Amino acid sequence: MLKALPMYDLAIIGGGVNGCGIARDAAGRGLRVLLLEKDDLAAHTSSAATKLIHGGLRYLEQNEFRLVRKALKEREVLLRAAPHIIWPLRFVLPVDKGMRPAWLLRTGLFLYDHLGGRELLPATQTHDLRTSPLGAPLEDRLTRGFSYSDCWVEDSRLVVLNAVDARERGADIRTRTACTGLERRVDRWVVSAGEQRFEARALVNAAGPWADVVAGLAEPQGGHALRLVKGSHIVVRKAYEGDQAYIFQNGDGRVIFAIPYEHDFTLIGTTDRPHEEPGVPPQASEEEITYLIDAVNDYLAQDLTRDDVVWTYSGVRPLYDDHEADASDVTRDYVLKLTETGGAPILSVLGGKLTTYRVLAQDALGQLAPLLDCKATQWTADAVLPGGDFPVDGYKALADDYARRWPWLDRAVSARYARLYGTRATIFMNGASGVQDMGRHFGAGLFAREARYLVTEEFARSADDILWRRTKLGLHLSAEQRAKFAAWFDEALKPD
Repeated sequence: MLKALPMYDLAIIGGGVNGCGIARDAAGRGLRVLLLEKDDLAAHTSSAATKLIHGGLRYLEQNEFRLVRKALKEREVLLRAAPHIIWPLRFVLPVDKGMRPAWLLRTGLFLYDHLGGRELLPATQTHDLRTSPLGAPLEDRLTRGFSYSDCWVEDSRLVVLNAVDARERGADIRTRTACTGLERRVDRWVVSAGEQRFEARALVNAAGPWADVVAGLAEPQGGHALRLVKGSHIVVRKAYEGDQAYIFQNGDGRVIFAIPYEHDFTLIGTTDRPHEEPGVPPQASEEEITYLIDAVNDYLAQDLTRDDVVWTYSGVRPLYDDHEADASDVTRDYVLKLTETGGAPILSVLGGKLTTYRVLAQDALGQLAPLLDCKATQWTADAVLPGGDFPVDGYKALADDYARRWPWLDRAVSARYARLYGTRATIFMNGASGVQDMGRHFGAGLFAREARYLVTEEFARSADDILWRRTKLGLHLSAEQRAKFAAWFDEALKPD
């Protein structure tokens, strides 16, 4: 007698922000959920963004008012849901001769202030950059500017925390598990992952740049209108003092961000370049690196050089192809395509942004729930992510509390715990009464105790999962320290 296959209501292919957001929403409605990710959570596009929760000021020029309004409303929803990994960031936009005129910038910022029902974030201000500290890092020709607010997000952690919450609500999250086959039947999908097989009443294709590959497994001619666009970033040694970010207008019409990063660095991006093959890992080219350095050097008083670049990363944005000639003008909004004819339903997720992942998931469940006889209503708008159950302005109080609890721990380390884990730092710190209880120290405040937590609770399966996604400590450790941590991880922690 054949053994029955594990049965789910919903199988999701792809462990980026959209896939994990849908898994969380569906599990919270009581659905049986399976998520398959071929690599680590947030291993690709979702960890390679500019790491902003923002409306997208430049999208107003493209008449994307619906997208901007939706994203602006989500800023404060997400800020309330995850005040540990999301926080306000002030952007300075200098007025530069020959670029967009001051009246146009001010009009755009007025719309930006009022489209999304802003409550928590401060409004736009005008500055005399000759006297304001905000103008100190800039070239003397820049005498006037504006400042406005958006939010910063620890992007990989946003994905991981959605997956953690989904699992705690009953979802089956399987990383390092590639979908290798899909068989569509009248009332279900049979999903293969190597030797493993599962059944699901409905399927979500949230594979990002690999959406066409997954569609091809489902149907031989099942491709989608995707446009793959590569965006590259550089990280340099701290380029200026202050906790403000800058948005610079470039001569080609694009804008470039310069953002304080990991205390000691500045993040600069991004580019827009066509990327033809999803299977080819994207890398920042020397031309892109030069482009970004030249762009910020047009504005900063202290020029950067290639030697200042300490790290680069690049990601592929799987955008819905609206046939714009310039990659920069392709819509960043998402498209959901539901197909019910021919058998069990499949929903394909095309495009999207970090900022709108939650409403994307909500819209996806709005289409899928009736097909799965799910009567549960929307719930994520008022639900916090794991560790975010403290006031939106309560990070400092939490960090102070941790410093009092663990006075033997370096203050920078306990503050980092508050920032990355919020109230859940107490889980892995439970029982620690001195540094001797933290286990081996690898440098930059990374102890074995934290690493073990990331394996048992946050799906980490390799040293890189911890150094470059769950944390950014790879930037702060030397190559030798990273190698020693990787060797220890493979010996002491690597799962079977």
